[in-house]
Amino acid sequence: MEAFLRVTDTVRNFREAKLSALRSPTEFFDVQRISRPADMNTAVSRISYNTRYFSGNYGLIVAILAVYALLTNLWLFFALIFLVGGFALINKFAPEPTQVGDYVVTQKSLYTVLFCVGIPLLFFSGPLGTVFWVVGASGIIIIGHACMIEPGVESEYAAVEGQV
Repeated sequence: MEAFLRVTDTVRNFREAKLSALRSPTEFFDVQRISRPADMNTAVSRISYNTRYFSGNYGLIVAILAVYALLTNLWLFFALIFLVGGFALINKFAPEPTQVGDYVVTQKSLYTVLFCVGIPLLFFSGPLGTVFWVVGASGIIIIGHACMIEPGVESEYAAVEGQV
């Protein structure tokens, strides 16, 4: 019961902290504000403002791309489930040494077997390629969007708000 309460508190805190920064889809996909920046300084200032303004939306894009990458790389998904599930099962069902015949099975030996099977499985699944794909794809999408969307009128008052 206590674990359930911790999970609900964590979800509530996440929702209040991160999801409150989400902007509406109509504002995020506003085609009226799309324009090519005049020069590099304009592009950099747009990227600087829009990455702060749309940070919740960009975080959601990264999360969606990460889930997509996991679902398309089933070996990696299986390896992560195997490792995380193995840790959970060892902690839950084998906190103390168990006698099996003449051999005593400890948590240390179970973790050793888990690592000896899980790490090669994880290595075989190619996690670095998936991580670099997520970083590259999200970087291109986020920087492209942040560069092309003109900041709204409220961006003119952002500097004044910090001075007051």
